Amino acid sequence: MRIPAHSVCTAIRDDIVSGVHERGSRLTEELLARRYGVSRVPVREALRTLEAEGFVVTRRHAGACVAEPTEQEGADLLDMRMLLEPLGAAKAAQRRSEAHLKVLRGLVRLGQERARTGGSEDLRSLGGWFHETLAQACGSPALTSTLAQLRHKIAWMYTVEAPLSPVESWAEHGGIVDAVARGDGERARAVMAVHTERATAAHRLRLPGSVSGVRTSQHAVNMSGLRH
Repeated sequence: MRIPAHSVCTAIRDDIVSGVHERGSRLTEELLARRYGVSRVPVREALRTLEAEGFVVTRRHAGACVAEPTEQEGADLLDMRMLLEPLGAAKAAQRRSEAHLKVLRGLVRLGQERARTGGSEDLRSLGGWFHETLAQACGSPALTSTLAQLRHKIAWMYTVEAPLSPVESWAEHGGIVDAVARGDGERARAVMAVHTERATAAHRLRLPGSVSGVRTSQHAVNMSGLRH
């Protein structure tokens, strides 16, 4: 069965972000096809997409390689997120569905509970799901896609220190959801702006080769069940 190109793209992107494919390393179609158990066609399509997103560059005599972003490019990504996250929250206040609101409230309840009892890894995952759901609730596919790309690239370039006060951080999440539930776009924008600024201060530039964790692919050979 032919694996959809977007699944291959997700797999390669995730492995770039996690450091399986190191910055500057070559990405040959043949080796990637073998790694992910697919033909070279979806690999070629995935590399084009990843080049458009800034994760891959094509070099003369070398072909496709993992990009090597600069410190300035990383700083620009954080600036972009500080502008777009509040915009997304404001739009979510006007366009969210009841289903979005239910998920957001559930995540806030879990996050506030974990913040009181500890569990940084749980909090990190819950925070990611919260921001992904809020971005989806904004009702703008273009903005949702842009925010997703920013999250991927920021995770690739930065480590994030645990907040000094997880309880306060999740109280801010709760304030954002309250504003979204009331349809108060300006309040949602303001609370998200404060929250994003505080979160940005906890980012530390990741030096090349310093990706934490085991540097092995997390993707099975058969990727038919990969998430989007």
